[in-house]
Amino acid sequence: MALFGNIQTFPKEIKGLILLYLIVTSIGFLSALQFVNTTTAGGSPKGIEENYLGNEDDLEAEELKFAKSEKQILNIVHAHMLSMGMLFFILAFLVATTPVKNPIRKVLLYEPLISVLLTFGGIYFLWRGMLWMKYVILVSGIAMTISYIVSVGILIYWLFKRKTITIS
Repeated sequence: MALFGNIQTFPKEIKGLILLYLIVTSIGFLSALQFVNTTTAGGSPKGIEENYLGNEDDLEAEELKFAKSEKQILNIVHAHMLSMGMLFFILAFLVATTPVKNPIRKVLLYEPLISVLLTFGGIYFLWRGMLWMKYVILVSGIAMTISYIVSVGILIYWLFKRKTITIS
């Protein structure tokens, strides 16, 4: 049972608005994935580390990268935590209007926000010298992406699924 009404019973205008929101955020999310792929050597742990800590000591590097400043790191962390926090809160709220059952519902409601915290908190701690955080960033980023794709897929399915009428 949906927690906040049933998405299938929403007016067409609201369904259209939700669909447009999903299209716009998906374009933004997918372009961000392409950016991450480009700046981190395909999302590799070494690429993640070099993107934030630089590679000035690597004489064999194809592309020279400088370590991010504290101002740059704080800007990345705060901007992404605020914007992605809102993105995933709204997405979770919309998923809560679908009849998706537990435990999938709980994972889709909470996991993306936990991953935002781990990914961008991890970037800060990587920059502070905790080099193993690159693996946390990698895993939480993958989990966040999977959650996003599954949530959007579920929402699109339920937006277009006709409500079945039962006659008693």
